[in-house]
Amino acid sequence: MKELNFKAYEFRTKKADGKWWIYDIIRRKYVVLQPEEWVRQHVLHFLIEEKGYPKSLINVEKALTVNELTKRYDVVIYTRRGDIFLVVECKAPNVSITQDTFDQIARYNLALKSTYLMVT
Repeated sequence: MKELNFKAYEFRTKKADGKWWIYDIIRRKYVVLQPEEWVRQHVLHFLIEEKGYPKSLINVEKALTVNELTKRYDVVIYTRRGDIFLVVECKAPNVSITQDTFDQIARYNLALKSTYLMVT
């Protein structure tokens, strides 16, 4: 996978069924290693190891409803009171971050009502 602008974290990976898999420390299972997943796993390690957010307050890839459409957010961090503190939208390294990306996370935030938004 492509080197990213994050610290070099140690990941658990494996090859099975002809595909590479990476261990998700939040979902506690191996997931197919796609470019966007590579970014998401870096973000999770950054938030936990560098910023000190507890794993227990982090949620990954859950469904939400926006304008009667079902969407999936990438990462959410909750406060200890259960409010959403941060929503993270991850894009694969080859995907340009455009106004559409910011519009996407803003639409998600209409339902989530997060304090902060992060795009990477």
